[in-house]
Amino acid sequence: MASTPRSQIPSRATTPGPQTPSRLIIAPSLRPTHSLSNLHVHMSAVSPGPGSTASHTGEESSASSIINVDMSEGILVPEADAEVGMVDGEAGNAYVLASPSVGDEASKKALRDHLRRTLNKKDSYPDGDVASRRSRRRKASLDLDGVSLESADVFPPRQYFVLTDAGKPVFTSRSIEHDSDDLASTMGIMQALISVFLDDGDKLRYINAGNTRINILMRSPLYYACISSWGEPESVTRSHLEYLHLQVLSVVSVTQLRRIFERRTNFDLGRLLSGSEILIHSLLDRVETDMAMGTSSLHCLKLDPVVRSRAANHLIPTSKIKDLLYLILVAQGRVITLARPKKHSIHPADLHILMNTAHSPSIVNSSASASWLPLCLPKYNPSGFVNVFVTFLQPETHSDAGPSPPEPKTKHKVNAPGDSPSSASAPEGDMAKTDPPLPRRDPGSGADVGLFCVTANGDFESIRAWCSAVIGRLENDGTLANIEKAIRNGLTEYSVADLSIPGLRHFVYKSRAHVQITSPTYEEPYDDVKERRRLITLYQTLHDGLHAKSGQDFPLKLQYLRTEKEAVMGWITQPFEMYIAVSHGLPKSAVISAANAVARWVKKEEGRLFLRDAPSL
Repeated sequence: MASTPRSQIPSRATTPGPQTPSRLIIAPSLRPTHSLSNLHVHMSAVSPGPGSTASHTGEESSASSIINVDMSEGILVPEADAEVGMVDGEAGNAYVLASPSVGDEASKKALRDHLRRTLNKKDSYPDGDVASRRSRRRKASLDLDGVSLESADVFPPRQYFVLTDAGKPVFTSRSIEHDSDDLASTMGIMQALISVFLDDGDKLRYINAGNTRINILMRSPLYYACISSWGEPESVTRSHLEYLHLQVLSVVSVTQLRRIFERRTNFDLGRLLSGSEILIHSLLDRVETDMAMGTSSLHCLKLDPVVRSRAANHLIPTSKIKDLLYLILVAQGRVITLARPKKHSIHPADLHILMNTAHSPSIVNSSASASWLPLCLPKYNPSGFVNVFVTFLQPETHSDAGPSPPEPKTKHKVNAPGDSPSSASAPEGDMAKTDPPLPRRDPGSGADVGLFCVTANGDFESIRAWCSAVIGRLENDGTLANIEKAIRNGLTEYSVADLSIPGLRHFVYKSRAHVQITSPTYEEPYDDVKERRRLITLYQTLHDGLHAKSGQDFPLKLQYLRTEKEAVMGWITQPFEMYIAVSHGLPKSAVISAANAVARWVKKEEGRLFLRDAPSL
């Protein structure tokens, strides 16, 4: 594969030009470098938007605009509105200037001066030289018939950092037991790099350094950074940082965060978040492999629609309960059904934050039968807290169900919604980051059925009593037994063999009307975590192209890529979008036929795969 030039002119986000490329481009491998003179710096002059991206090489793709879908109000916030981004209340705070500590001011000033000289040197390239380099790069890309990506053993763990705009460390995903000085130095360098552009009224979006990309997300008073060399589009790790920001806000609301740093600009937020690191690590593990999070949608449990409907009916309160927001029934880490207020759609990001928090090991493995959690749902209300009643139904709890349901116990004291989160009980766990585990997809793993009740300022005793009544009704009519039987017999999962489509290896299908995805279990070779990462990175590349998330001139309707191991295709229509992996040697016409066959099968099984109807409270 042709190598990409090791230097590039810094560019600001501009309005896409009228050009219509005939070939889609995928970023080739870049040679590693350690010099500031070879950094590719990308920034935008206004609020975060599409940034410039490196040149790509790839297969032919259709490239016409997507028709906007007009969908009626549903269970989940649909499409563009469901994208993970800045929450309400954050606008206007993005340009707070950093104030570095006095001790490091000289070294940071030297770094700023060095970076400015580097950028000025890059800006001095003649326009002709720039045009000729880009022309040579385009010509090299046209000689390729497919995409040649790195092998599956080149996915080192991504590194995530959170720091304040004063350069104070808040969180890091890497081990810091013997590396605290190095961490402080790294945070200081990041803060200095960001401040170079803030001083000029600019925003630093990402830096390309060889085959490594450093993504920056500014949500004042916090900065988020991700270091990755997986070769994914820039929008992917940016989405990860947005979810990381939402998880932080679930513990400390926007209002509290702003108030804290208005009083003390050098406040140690890491100490306040102590104990919640396990939640952040869990979120980062999920977001790297969960296509539902990457597509701003929900992955529901596959279940008989009759059983799902019966379970939903049991959630409806017989009398009005004050300030009741959501009732959610889950199993295997996925939603079975839910109830929500009339004319109200739930944002998928809030559901992901809720599911990640409620499935913390300290809650799932607790001996207590129930827990109360104070939680901020940033997309619902970034300035306040809700209270969540969480109970997981262990098999021994309801194996001999009687007429009197068990009375759940409160695990710990609950803060009122306005209380400081510093006094809230947060899940605790080992801070050490391990290799991300595979998502729990086996019938025997994570199979506990759980009930979550979200309330604003409701009466705790009435909420607990109603949840106990719901559990009793689920047990008495056999609905709970039917759900557990389906899980034990593997009926909540399916494989590509169930579709009987030649050459099909895997797919992800998103219903745009329901804002939900479905996908089969990962089978050989994707049952290996490294191979799965490689496939998901391909899916993310397709998703980025279909939605033009990284500064492309326009979104695509169809994109086809071929690697040495498989062929993948992304396809978006008015009712759905699909990402499909097939055998390497399958002709393109057969790939299209396979995609059509998948769409027909999903349409036939739609009642089992998706949550189509949810009752209103």
